[in-house]
Amino acid sequence: MSSVVVVGGTSGIGREFARTRVERGDDVVLTGREAQRADAVAKEIGARGLALDLSRPRDIAAALADVERVDHLVLAGVSRDENRVTAYDIEAALHLVGYTEVVHTLSPRLHDASAIVLFGGQAKERPYPGATTVATVNAGVTGLVRTLAVELAPIRVNAVHPGVVGDSPYWRDKPVGVLAGLRARTPAGRLATMADVVDAVDFLLRNRSVNAIDLSVDGGWLLG
Repeated sequence: MSSVVVVGGTSGIGREFARTRVERGDDVVLTGREAQRADAVAKEIGARGLALDLSRPRDIAAALADVERVDHLVLAGVSRDENRVTAYDIEAALHLVGYTEVVHTLSPRLHDASAIVLFGGQAKERPYPGATTVATVNAGVTGLVRTLAVELAPIRVNAVHPGVVGDSPYWRDKPVGVLAGLRARTPAGRLATMADVVDAVDFLLRNRSVNAIDLSVDGGWLLG
């Protein structure tokens, strides 16, 4: 049995990963911005819930105070705000600082065989209007993974960068035509699924020779 912490585990891929690890018999702690929702989701899947807001990095240490040994840490709390440089919201841009503070706080509770996975995304490759924060954080994850892999060695640190995840809460309710167009431009002929991303995260945590990499899970979407 492994001790797993999933930051951003109340919805979407983070929740699906947490559920999968609970079903495997692991001891899972998941976090969400709101205590009530974190508790509700945790009870539903058999985990433990904590309130943690990545945009409030000074509160993170207290939020994680009673978390003990950590075998696997997954930082899945990705924000998709519409932050534009012409109307910039500084508070919404603190997620990368929050990621770093989570690792800083939990580092004494990691051990040599621990592994960390950070979630990025493909907005760093295909930015769009309003992606000022998202694209910057996605790109920042690459640098953060590399420096953490050096600083925390032999603990392994990797990143997963999902593309369009067709059955995720963010994408599944998009117009059929939009999804069809995205699928047509994806060389694999299908959009990534949450199960695909969960499997990729599990691989990054499990394989002891994979370290400091960015793994794209997009069916080749960037080539389309």
